[in-house]
Amino acid sequence: MMFNMEEELKKLPDQPGVYIMRDDRDAIIYVGKAVSLRKRVHQYFQASHNEGVKKARMVKQIARFEYIITDSELEALVLECNLIKEHRPKYNTMLRDDKTYPYIRVTLGEDFPRVLFSRQQKKDKSRYFGPYTSAGAVKDTIELLNKLYQLRTCSRSLPRDIGKDRPCLNYHIHQCVAPCQGYVSKEAYRERVDAAIEFLNGNYAPILKSLEEKMKEASERLEFEKAIEYRELLGSVRQIAQKQKITHTDGEDKDIVAIAADDTDAVVQVFFIRDGKLIGRDHFYVKIGNEDSRGQILASFLQQFYSGTPYIPKEIILQQEVEDREVLAEWLTEKRGGKVYIRVPQKGMKEKLVELAKKNAELVLSQDREKMKREEGRTIGAFKEIEKLLGLERLQRVEAFDISNINGFETVGSMVVYEKGKPKRSDYRKFKLRSVTGPDDYASMYEVLTRRFTHGMKERETLAEKELSGEYGSFTRFPDLILMDGGRGQVNIALKVLEELKLNIPVSGMVKDDNHRTRGLYYNNEELPIDRSSEGFKLITRIQDEAHRFAIEYHRSLRSKEQVHSALDDIPGIGPARRKALMRRFQSLEAIKAASLEELASTESMNGQSAESVYHYFHKNEGIIEE
Repeated sequence: MMFNMEEELKKLPDQPGVYIMRDDRDAIIYVGKAVSLRKRVHQYFQASHNEGVKKARMVKQIARFEYIITDSELEALVLECNLIKEHRPKYNTMLRDDKTYPYIRVTLGEDFPRVLFSRQQKKDKSRYFGPYTSAGAVKDTIELLNKLYQLRTCSRSLPRDIGKDRPCLNYHIHQCVAPCQGYVSKEAYRERVDAAIEFLNGNYAPILKSLEEKMKEASERLEFEKAIEYRELLGSVRQIAQKQKITHTDGEDKDIVAIAADDTDAVVQVFFIRDGKLIGRDHFYVKIGNEDSRGQILASFLQQFYSGTPYIPKEIILQQEVEDREVLAEWLTEKRGGKVYIRVPQKGMKEKLVELAKKNAELVLSQDREKMKREEGRTIGAFKEIEKLLGLERLQRVEAFDISNINGFETVGSMVVYEKGKPKRSDYRKFKLRSVTGPDDYASMYEVLTRRFTHGMKERETLAEKELSGEYGSFTRFPDLILMDGGRGQVNIALKVLEELKLNIPVSGMVKDDNHRTRGLYYNNEELPIDRSSEGFKLITRIQDEAHRFAIEYHRSLRSKEQVHSALDDIPGIGPARRKALMRRFQSLEAIKAASLEELASTESMNGQSAESVYHYFHKNEGIIEE
C-alpha cells in the first residue's frame, strides 16, 4: 500500500498517544510518546527542527507511521514502555525496566496487612496497584493512607509478637491503632485495610472531599502550614487518581474488543494484553449491512477471528453484549483447552480500556476509510482479479517457489505464502537441496515440491490417526494455487509432482518477456495476457520478487558460512567446538592468521598441539586464505 506521508501527517490528531515508525520492510524502528501526536510527529519532518544525527538517520528510513491515541500522557508513557520492550526498535536506546515504575503493595497475606512501596510485582498473596509514574506521589499516598486509616508500618510478625514491645511513636501521635498491643481486633483492622483498598481501586471522592474540608478548616483557623500540607496531599492523591489503564496488575492475558460503525462500514479494534501489559493492537475492516447491529457484527467477528488465531486469551472484554454469548464462550473454551470468559464491563478500568479501544476504532474509521479500501483492493481485490483471470473460485492461499544457486553451489529453494493477498511469513520455508548437484533448476524444483507436499501429506495422516482437527504446521494446509517463477517448463515439473502424489492443485507459471519481465500467466497450456496496471499483476510481481528475495537471502547466508568456516574445517584436529571457540575469540580468519602461537593455545577448547596445527596451517599457506 502506498503511504502518502503528507496526507497522513494532516490526519494526525491533536491528542496524546504513542506513534510507531516503520521502515520499508514494515519493521518497527522507533516508538515514541507525545502530548500532541500532531505536533510531535510533524516535528520529525520539519527541516528546521534538529533532532540530532541519530534521529535524522532514522527519519530517512521512515516509510510509514501509525499511532495509538490515549487519554493522557501518563498512559502514553506506560504504553511506550510496553511497546519498546516488546518490539525492541532499532532507534529506541533508553529502554526502561519495570522497576522504573513503582507499585503500591497491600500485604494481604499477613493477618494485619501493611501498605508498602514496591519496585517489583511478585506472585504472592499481596495485592498490587499500579504501576505509577511518580514515586514521590506513591510515597505520599502511602503516607496518606497510613494517616487516614491508622495502619501499621512496622515489620513485626503479628500476631506472634503482640505485646512483646511497647507501642511505637505512631500510636502516640494517633497514626496507628497499635495492633502490636492487641488494641484492635483482626476483623476491625481488616475493615480499615479494605477502606484503603477501596481508595486504591479508584473510590477517591470521600478522601478528596475530606482533605478539601480539612484544608479549608486549617486555612480558616490560620493554620497555613497545616493547610499547605493538606493541599500537597490533595495534589498527590489527584495525581495517583490518574491511574494507568494501559497496564493491569492482574497479570492476565486478555483481548479488548470494540467497534465503530456507520451505515456501510465498520472497524473492529483489538487490544492485545499479555501478562497484564498492552503489547499491541490491530484493527479489522468489516463490510456490513444497514440492518446489522453492533452486537451481531461483534459476534460474527469473534467467530471469524478466533477460528484462525493461534492463541486465545483467558478473558475477552467486549464493548457490548453479543448474541449467543454463552455458546461463544463455550466454543472458545473448547478451542483454548481452558476456561474463557466473555465480559462486558460497566465500570472500572476494563470499561475505560474498552472506551479507549472504541476511540481508536472511531479514529481509524473516520480517517483511514479510503486507505483501507485501497489496501483491500491491492490484497483481496488483487486475488479476485487472479481468480477471474484463471477461472478459479475462493482463492485464499497462494504458494510460490524459487531456486537459487551460483554455478550449482549450495543450491537452495524457497517457498513463500500469501493469504488473502498478504504475505504469511510464519509459513515461509527454506529448502537445502539434497539430491541435486550442479545448476539444474528443473531437478531442484522437482525435489523442493516433492518434499513440500510429501511432508504435508504425512502431517495430515498424523492428524487423521490421532483424530485431531486444525492446521498444525505450515505444510498441513495446501494452497489454492501454486505460482511458479517460470513458464511451461516449471509448470510441467509442478504438475508431474502433483500427479505422482495424486494431488489436484491448480498451477500457474509467470511468463517472461525478452527483458525478463512478467508479461502474462501460463495456465492450462495457454498463455493468458494480464493488464500490467492491474492490482492482480502488481500482486503477482510482489510474490515473484518475494520468493526470489527469500531464496537469495538463504543462499547468501549459506555461502557466507561456507566461506568463513571452510579453511578451519581443513585443519587437522580442529572440530566444531574448537572452530566455534576460535571464531568467538578472534571474530575473523585474518585475526586467527595474525594470532601468535601463545594466543591460539590460550583459547578455550584449544591445546598446544591444536594451536600448532592452526598456526602452521596459516603460515604455510600464505596467500590462499580469503575471508
